[in-house]
Amino acid sequence: MSSRYLYNEVLKTKIGKNYLSSTIYPRIKPSDNDLYIISQAGDRLDLLANKYYNEPSLWWVISVANNINDASFYVEEGIQLRIPKDLGRILNDFEKINK
Repeated sequence: MSSRYLYNEVLKTKIGKNYLSSTIYPRIKPSDNDLYIISQAGDRLDLLANKYYNEPSLWWVISVANNINDASFYVEEGIQLRIPKDLGRILNDFEKINK
């Protein structure tokens, strides 16, 4: 399973306590190139990201595109999911936001 904290930096407070930085994800607008699927039993965001992007750490792209705010990687069976295809633009926007 891919860590949801992969992009968070460990920071320290003035008194030496560690905490994780926030990650801000870009809005992902629909595109004519996007793929639409119906989720199946056992689907998880990281497994779908691995299947469609060859990179499980990009689970957040599918999550943001589909407004999935659940703490679980599991996706309910039988729902339509949008799989964005314009990864270059999405990752570029992500980098700009989180510099």
